[in-house]
Amino acid sequence: MDRTATDPMVGRVLDGRYRVGPRVARGGMATVYEAVDLRLDRVCALKVMHAGLGDDDDFAGRFVREARAAARLSHPHVVSVFDQGDDDGTLFLAMEYVPGHTLRDLIRKEAPVAPGRALALLEPVLSALAAAHAAGLVHRDVKPENVLLADDGRVKVADFGLARAVSSETQHTNAGVLIGTVSYLAPELLVDGQTDARSDVYAAGVVLYELLTGRKPHEAASPIQVAYKHVHEDVPPPSRRVPGIPPYVDALVARATARDRDLRPTDARVLLHQVRRVRGALADGVVDDPELTDDLTPTVPVHRTSVFPDIDYVTEDRVCDEHLATVLSPAEAAHADDPPGDEDDTSVIRAERPARPATRSPGPPARPVRSGPSTGATAASARRRSRRGPLLLVVVLLLAVAAGGGAWWFGAGRWTTTPGVVNLTSSAAKARLEGAGLGYRVSGRAYSETVRTGSVVRTDPAGGQRVTRDGTVSAVLSRGPERHDVPTVAGMTVDQAGTALTDVHLSLGSSSGAWSRTVAKGVVLRSDPKAGSPLRRDAAVDVVVSKGPKPVKVPDVTGKDGDAARKALEKLDLEVDASRRNSDTVDKGVVISQSPDSGTALPGDEVELVVSKGPVLVTVPSVVRQGTDEARDTLEQAGFDVNVVETPYYIGLGIVVGESPGSGDRAPRGSTITISIV
Repeated sequence: MDRTATDPMVGRVLDGRYRVGPRVARGGMATVYEAVDLRLDRVCALKVMHAGLGDDDDFAGRFVREARAAARLSHPHVVSVFDQGDDDGTLFLAMEYVPGHTLRDLIRKEAPVAPGRALALLEPVLSALAAAHAAGLVHRDVKPENVLLADDGRVKVADFGLARAVSSETQHTNAGVLIGTVSYLAPELLVDGQTDARSDVYAAGVVLYELLTGRKPHEAASPIQVAYKHVHEDVPPPSRRVPGIPPYVDALVARATARDRDLRPTDARVLLHQVRRVRGALADGVVDDPELTDDLTPTVPVHRTSVFPDIDYVTEDRVCDEHLATVLSPAEAAHADDPPGDEDDTSVIRAERPARPATRSPGPPARPVRSGPSTGATAASARRRSRRGPLLLVVVLLLAVAAGGGAWWFGAGRWTTTPGVVNLTSSAAKARLEGAGLGYRVSGRAYSETVRTGSVVRTDPAGGQRVTRDGTVSAVLSRGPERHDVPTVAGMTVDQAGTALTDVHLSLGSSSGAWSRTVAKGVVLRSDPKAGSPLRRDAAVDVVVSKGPKPVKVPDVTGKDGDAARKALEKLDLEVDASRRNSDTVDKGVVISQSPDSGTALPGDEVELVVSKGPVLVTVPSVVRQGTDEARDTLEQAGFDVNVVETPYYIGLGIVVGESPGSGDRAPRGSTITISIV
């Protein structure tokens, strides 16, 4: 049943200005309708609070204040608020109407999406949130359902500054502060109900995770279990579900969704800056950027005083066996190898290698020193050693230089860094690589949703990785988005349609039924999208399957004119088989009976009609010159009733001198024959 048709709000005019049209969406707190502003003659979206919410004075007052605050927020990526009103207790909000769909619809159909596209979708959302945070507004319900994707490509964020409904999907604090959907709630909201711009940052990070993976980071059987995971478990790296996502994208998600809000970006403006850095790295085709990854990875603050003000964080993954943080007192620092700083009560923090125990092998035993005057042989030996000394020194230096050069060559000297050429045309990529002293070759082609046809999708080695000097970089060029035309599946069974779709790398989606007078039950009528439409690989194609002819109600046509009855039945695609018979009670040409005379039938089914031919006609026998009794018997035996009348010149003989209808005429059986006697 169409619920819109039974919605009492549809057709109503609120505040004498807004005519409510069809329902667009319904949530836990309000219903959104398409409406017409009669004063300005424009289409708008009307958000009508559910009945009863307007009876709460506190809620109504907060709603008015926050609606006014949201109306002051003007930004190209924010759904504009036009008006707010109260029509006899019905609170409503008039907003910009954005025809299109939501980010949730895109996630259902296309996720997981490529990191570059995911960030491109998130960037306008963060831009809108940044404007709100700068204006002192916190959205509190950032989620895909509140991101509108217009048909013309615009991205709009809805529901700024509105109170949240309490339902199975929301939570609230003891103070009555209403907050958003559990799957996107920051841990601090669940623990103490406190919210600020960093709560929106957390929700945006969860939305990014969902775009990258097609799944929410924390899933459970009930909302309370989801909330528990948000408080006690970190959001997992997206690459755990979708291999191939660069580490710095994982780090961006981790930074935005850090459970400790002090580790998140302070507001959406900061996160927007980080997103743009990551988009730049993706555009350059960088597979791994350790510096960017380290910069984005959330770290644990250490509360201490240090003479190294740039050392703010210590992370467990940055501590290895060879580099340990050591705290020295001023006295110990004074005896350290490096010159100490000013001696005060501030500890000195520096990195040093742990001491290793000496492992010197025992040498040969010392030879005894002989006393006595030096001999000539001994002096000559000393002179030879003195001449060999400079020569050995030169040899050692040469060997050291050779070893150092070899180490440099086999270490860093023979290597260079691969320039990023992803998204460049083949000719531009070749020019850049040859400018860096590297060779270039095309190793193949691959489909890409984000890289235009003929441009570089990936390289081996990847951008930012090491490659030998004068080495060759292999590039894979884009064949453009992988698209497959929907085959013609009309006329197939559902199983056959599924096979046909699989053969062209598409999948069978949902199936729905429709009545058809011409297509047999169980046969596909059409596909959605229609045949010939290009779709991405493994996209789902819905089919409409015939339920056969739609049953029709058989009308009762007994007592109606036979020709009119036939036309009425044939209009319903029913076959008519009409027979005729005499009837002494039904007029000629009128339907005496039908079969079936009620219920339903399928188009093409047969309905039998019996149409009256009227009563049976009998030839009137001649009874003229017969006596009255004899004439009566003759006529009654023929099936007639008899009426006897005397002629004006009746003389009492009782002889029939006339009959009507006359002898030889045909009259209905049972009709009356009048005889005249003299």
